Amino acid sequence: MEEIRIKKIEEPHLSGNFEITNLNEVLKDRNMEEGLHRHDFYFLLILGHASGTHHIDFVDYPIVSNSVFLMRPGQVHELVLEKGSTGYLIVFDQSFYPHIHNYKKETLQKAVRNNFYLLNNAIERLLSIADRIFHEHHEKQAQNDEAIQSYLHILFIELMRIAQESSSSSHLDHLKEHETLEQFVQLLESDISTNKQVNQYAEKLCISPYKLNSITKQFLAKTSSQLINEQILLEAKRLLLATSNQVNEIAFQLGYEDPGYFIRFFKKHTGHTPQAFRQHFR
Repeated sequence: MEEIRIKKIEEPHLSGNFEITNLNEVLKDRNMEEGLHRHDFYFLLILGHASGTHHIDFVDYPIVSNSVFLMRPGQVHELVLEKGSTGYLIVFDQSFYPHIHNYKKETLQKAVRNNFYLLNNAIERLLSIADRIFHEHHEKQAQNDEAIQSYLHILFIELMRIAQESSSSSHLDHLKEHETLEQFVQLLESDISTNKQVNQYAEKLCISPYKLNSITKQFLAKTSSQLINEQILLEAKRLLLATSNQVNEIAFQLGYEDPGYFIRFFKKHTGHTPQAFRQHFR
């Protein structure tokens, strides 16, 4: 059974996996083109001058100057970054940036909630931080790991602040509910093939199904069941477009014992059978 190609960090760091690439030289006379794949690490793209195309989980994003892309492990994307673009590409996994401190974990979770940031003057601050990270990584002075991790944390604070500025004040008044929502989204990504009922997720979160539904409707204007269905469909689309697996194999991967039920579910929510979706969008 074919899986979506998972891209890994090529140069493991001594205390974890981390890489930083200065795009100014890499894209001096050629494009960067990456076909559909997923990562097992965090992907951070900080762009000064830039153009190209970027698709993340089947959503099209513009690549424009003064922008940032931040992706969490497991997301599927394809990217064309045109020559002449400038900035930095930073990738790292949890072994390099471990969630030892809850406040660091929460900051990263809030920052990565958005895949795309369009910035103005703030881009200079982020590029300056990336400059320091690049210097630390290549100079390899004493305790450079700690320095890089500290700079990353500052960078995520900047992104979190930007995200909060664009959020309504009412959202910021409910930090506990936000945390629960973030945990629910993470569980959806990891458990969707085995858990498809609201009560299963509510039990893991130690709240009632009613409370979970109230939180998702408050912040996302969607029921918990809608979010579960969306995650099933997202993973199904990933497998249909990024692998050549048969539809019944994909159904089994997603936890359906009856492929016919999966086909009916997919058609009900997309208007296409899985096979027709694959033929039309591939």
